[in-house]
Amino acid sequence: MPRHPEDKDFEWEVIFSTTLLYKAEIIKGLLEDEGIPCVIVNKQDSSYLAFGEIELFVPREDVLKAKQIMERAVTDE
Repeated sequence: MPRHPEDKDFEWEVIFSTTLLYKAEIIKGLLEDEGIPCVIVNKQDSSYLAFGEIELFVPREDVLKAKQIMERAVTDE
């Protein structure tokens, strides 16, 4: 049965951090296409976008697979 990102039993881990939202969205799409649930948390200051990060979280059990997918995407460019 597929897991839901709001499941309280998930232990989330940051696998990517950036100041550019579009980069996080691209990676999120790649991971979701592979069945990995993702959550983007935007910690940027709403007045000063130069401050803060945008973080991409996945369930701890999917970290290795997610990193492999990200690495493969970078080397395919």
